[in-house]
Amino acid sequence: MSSNTHITIERLKETLEADYQKFLQEAEKAVNEAPDGAVIPASEEAFRDAVARFRRVAYEKAIQLRADAAAKAAFPPSGPCGGGADPQ
Repeated sequence: MSSNTHITIERLKETLEADYQKFLQEAEKAVNEAPDGAVIPASEEAFRDAVARFRRVAYEKAIQLRADAAAKAAFPPSGPCGGGADPQ
């Protein structure tokens, strides 16, 4: 596959920044809201769910970036059309 259809880490970082920040907030909340003495059992499921949501969104967006790159490579922008003018 052409490198024109590959995603870049820079573009992926830009695309996922807001989702990553949301994941971190959810992870922090899961751990911090767990009561002392029961941190693991009280936070594990919420933390795991946050990871699963981020994983799904990250994968979907990565695949979409690749699909967008492939579409762009398949249909490069064309030059200006003659507009039907007679070049005499």
